[in-house]
Amino acid sequence: MDRSSRSRRLAPAVALAAAAALTLAGCSSSSGGKKAAEGGAAAAAGRATTPRMTVALVTHQAAGDTFWDIVRKGAEAAAAKDNIKLVYAADPNAGNQANLVQNAIDQKVDGIAVTLAKPDAMKGVIGKAVGGGIPVVGLNSGLSDWRKLGLLEFFGQDESVAGEAFGTKLNEVGAKHVVCVIHEQGNVGLTQRCDGLKKTFEGTTGTLYVNGTDMPSVKSTITAKLKQDSGIDHVVTLGAPFALTAVQAVHDAGGKAKVATFDLDKDLARAVQKGDIQFAVDQQPYLQGYLAVDSLWLYRNNGNYSGGGVQPVLTGPAFVDRTNVDKVAGFAAKGTR
Repeated sequence: MDRSSRSRRLAPAVALAAAAALTLAGCSSSSGGKKAAEGGAAAAAGRATTPRMTVALVTHQAAGDTFWDIVRKGAEAAAAKDNIKLVYAADPNAGNQANLVQNAIDQKVDGIAVTLAKPDAMKGVIGKAVGGGIPVVGLNSGLSDWRKLGLLEFFGQDESVAGEAFGTKLNEVGAKHVVCVIHEQGNVGLTQRCDGLKKTFEGTTGTLYVNGTDMPSVKSTITAKLKQDSGIDHVVTLGAPFALTAVQAVHDAGGKAKVATFDLDKDLARAVQKGDIQFAVDQQPYLQGYLAVDSLWLYRNNGNYSGGGVQPVLTGPAFVDRTNVDKVAGFAAKGTR
């Protein structure tokens, strides 16, 4: 859909905002005074005084995956600032996630922020949203597909680039034989991380699939792999909770393999400080949630869209190790890194 048609869709919203302003101007002086006071209080608190809007944030979060708590916290901060009612829903099953997007469409939300871990399954329902005049932005997963699906913007990390940087970092720390642990089969972003790592890592790389929704199974599978192949010197995980479980698996296997990971949270930051985790890649999930929701407010109220609808807004990768972890540990403890 071209930008001119999006602008035409924006016009009614602007007209409604203007009409609302005229209606307020015609109210009684007491009502007007009350509204002015409320608006002044909101402005003083740094909150938007624009008309209330509803935004749905639909992700592929699996139960117990704390990464998404950070994404959601960022989204909630933007919603509070922008006078937005935020509706959050998640399901790791792509078909169920598509149904959640359809629910948002049926509720006639003003905007949708969505992850595209399995873009093919989301294509049809996103087409319905865009075709129905609902602006949609992407975050976290789907950098290779967001434009093809008609999304306005994308906020996240280029997973292939992050994987390549990770492989280079492994070379620098002297790794020779690594296993890349994928906790969700079919997730294109996770696959891109491991594939990117293989491109730049000069040693031997293996891939291990685990069931990310069953952490005891994750632990036992990694442990068995390490016992089977004692030559593995680094375990690479693709999420903070799995890294901490991998540390336990290394201990149980009686090996000396080191653990490095993608993503960060407060427990992972402490593990880096202690030396249990060698390093982590931070893609700043709080920022992804915040920017995705804030962008929909900006689009509705000012017609803005970052990157001109062509370029994504990258939030990572950034390496966190013992040389700089103290700078981010405080933010991680608050649940914002």
